[in-house]
Amino acid sequence: QVQLVESGGGLVQPGGSLRLSCAASGSISSINTMGWYRQAPGKQREMVARISRGEATNYIDSVKGRFTISRDNAKNTMYLQMNSLEPEDTAVYYCYAHILDTTMIWDDYWGQGTQVTVSS
Repeated sequence: QVQLVESGGGLVQPGGSLRLSCAASGSISSINTMGWYRQAPGKQREMVARISRGEATNYIDSVKGRFTISRDNAKNTMYLQMNSLEPEDTAVYYCYAHILDTTMIWDDYWGQGTQVTVSS
């Protein structure tokens, strides 16, 4: 069994920073692409940033220059450093990973989500 657990969300004022973490655990052989998605009330879930195993990254335009995605393959952990936060960044943030388990099956996994609220 594989689990993804996010942490680091919370309430922050506009212009502030937060760092999200996503730890993968369980019966893992390898992790390929990892990513952060978010869903605001009344909106569809959107990809925020993703990172390959080789650490190639891409971002949606609205977070470029403000957010940085990274990963530690030795710890099966991914991070999202969010700076210059704006009220429009308010959403539930989900981590995602494409994982090869110990039975040699690739599958997509999601975390439970962590709330990020940007408000004064």
